[in-house]
Amino acid sequence: QVHLVESGGGLVQAGDSLRLSCAAAGGTFSTMTLGWFRQAPGKEREFVAGVNTWHRRSAYFADSMRGHFATFRDDDKNTVYLYIDSLKPEDTAVYYCAADDNGNSQSQYGGDFDYWGQGTRVTVSS
Repeated sequence: QVHLVESGGGLVQAGDSLRLSCAAAGGTFSTMTLGWFRQAPGKEREFVAGVNTWHRRSAYFADSMRGHFATFRDDDKNTVYLYIDSLKPEDTAVYYCAADDNGNSQSQYGGDFDYWGQGTRVTVSS
């Protein structure tokens, strides 16, 4: 069983940047694909970014998220990060990290991920 805990959310101003963290315990972190999803108020959960175990730990993004997000994994710390720059009010959401036992995945589908954190809330004020 893998336990994921997100942190770093809060109330920020539009235009700010933010780094979210997701620390993992249990399982073999370095062999997993890690993903970030978000759910805005009244909307469905959507995929943001993922990073798998391919060479150089390649990241992949939802098309609508390119250029606005970056993700990086530190396997030595069992932690994955999501960087958000130029925050906008529409980025207000609960952000979740997830882990997939398939380290070769590029899935953007939440159902493919095996473990989920509880989420961290990001609120962007204008």
